[in-house]
Amino acid sequence: MTKRKPTSTKSRIGASTQMGSGGRPVVSDSKAGVPDERPSDLDVAEFIAKMKTMGSVAAVGRGRLIFAMDATMSRAPTWDMALQLQGDMFHAVKQVGGLDVQLVYFRGMGECRASKWVSDPGALASLMASVACHGGLTQIGKVLKHAIDESGDRKINALVYVGDCMEEDIDHLCARAGELALLGVPVFLFQEGKDANAERAFREVARLTNGAFCRFDRGSAGQLCDLLTAVAVYAAGGHKALLALSSKREGARRLLAQLKPPGR
Repeated sequence: MTKRKPTSTKSRIGASTQMGSGGRPVVSDSKAGVPDERPSDLDVAEFIAKMKTMGSVAAVGRGRLIFAMDATMSRAPTWDMALQLQGDMFHAVKQVGGLDVQLVYFRGMGECRASKWVSDPGALASLMASVACHGGLTQIGKVLKHAIDESGDRKINALVYVGDCMEEDIDHLCARAGELALLGVPVFLFQEGKDANAERAFREVARLTNGAFCRFDRGSAGQLCDLLTAVAVYAAGGHKALLALSSKREGARRLLAQLKPPGR
């Protein structure tokens, strides 16, 4: 990704659109900025106190988490619910500490934006609340490429993706996933609904990167929040921190069941 100074508080990861295989639009890549808060989850707060006694497990400095979301029109019916859940996760991230977060979202005809890295996730929750759904095709490959480029600056501990469908070449996505695997970046994919094509692609990306795949719907809102919180804890403190959380959180146990133990 070519580094450029953003011209506004949000920058586009790819303003130009080209035609890829199957006549699908393929877009290029870039970056941006953001700058609130809410109460706390007791379980996570208790866990954090314990985690602080273990010290940081992140390789160097603070953990870094990319949170990416599909903001195309198919997600409009459940968008408000999703924003609430994702906002809750950011709030949990704030309590974890030692974690920098970047928001990436795509929508419309080739629009894909990334925030700057922030240590106060409340800022990202505030930005998310201003995002509305626009019609367009998925740009998951571009999100994966962005994560690869960001890893060139400093290690990314985890990439979270929330979406409902996949309209790209699956082999292209797998190639990007392979690059992330070589960089040690696990991808955690959360699928809204039951689109079979999306599930197939999401499961394969998760497998290739040693990440995890989970599905959610309107009836599993609390479960998704739990899973997102577990990923945030993993990004901040690693496998050891997630293991400690698993005694209290079902979401942490579900992720651990899919992740390979360190050293394997």
